[in-house]
Amino acid sequence: MLHKLRQQKAYHLMLIPSVLLVFIFSYIPFYGLVIAFQKYNPGLGFHSPWVGWDNFQHVFNQPNFVRTIWNTLYMSFFKIIGGIIVPVTFAILLNEVAHSAVKRTFQTLVYIPNFLSWVIMAGILLDILGSDGIINSFLSVFGIKPVSFLGSPSIFPWTMIVSDIWKGFGFGTVVYLAALTSIDPGLYEAALIDGAKRWKQTLHITLPLLMPTIVLMSVLSLGNVLNAGFDQIYNLYSPIVYQSGDIIDTYVYRLGIQQAQYSVGAAVGLFKSVVSCIMIVLSYVLANKVAGYRIF
Repeated sequence: MLHKLRQQKAYHLMLIPSVLLVFIFSYIPFYGLVIAFQKYNPGLGFHSPWVGWDNFQHVFNQPNFVRTIWNTLYMSFFKIIGGIIVPVTFAILLNEVAHSAVKRTFQTLVYIPNFLSWVIMAGILLDILGSDGIINSFLSVFGIKPVSFLGSPSIFPWTMIVSDIWKGFGFGTVVYLAALTSIDPGLYEAALIDGAKRWKQTLHITLPLLMPTIVLMSVLSLGNVLNAGFDQIYNLYSPIVYQSGDIIDTYVYRLGIQQAQYSVGAAVGLFKSVVSCIMIVLSYVLANKVAGYRIF
């Protein structure tokens, strides 16, 4: 053991700055969780009056909080489902393109949005989806009234779901394309000899061999079930769509920062963190059992 540590001494020394940064910015702030159990007063700091579970009881009795949980789960669920189906479908279709230059071009084009922040993407979506945007201008040609993609409570959640999938499916495509390259070409040749066309080959060879990767990505995404995308929602929503577009993260932001209800905001944030931690542990357990994925 000591001999192995000596051999890897340089690697461990390289880890020290990262470990220090994680300790300073991720572990030391844990002490701030005490705010969730206090009636926090900035003047008193951490010596504010202790109220125990009162902040949690106050939050859970709020109809708005229950609504935000539903909105978060609703959007997260469809983002996860779409974030699996769309990349898998596109990766399979792209894998059928024989011309390498065309294949690389499409792969690059769909991957570019993944590198853009939601601040930039929000500006793009506002230009595309606005009342005088490209889509509504196109619809007006056919006499269709403008659609309020960002101002209608019933349409806004699906606008967020579709735009999130559009932004992120390029990364998933790369993952599944890498999985496709590991499939033995001999299987397709044998299937072709047996008379199987491309659809049958995809159905009986490609999808079954991709299934372990699909299951693994699906299970690992459970840890993000309460993360519906703060950056995206915050940059695109408005009070008009709070009813259907407000999620836990934006709710915490408005309570804790805008309305200065620090204790209540901390309580909501702690609740979300605990549930997310449980889901992450569960996801790794399922990944190990279903797909044989282990961290260590």
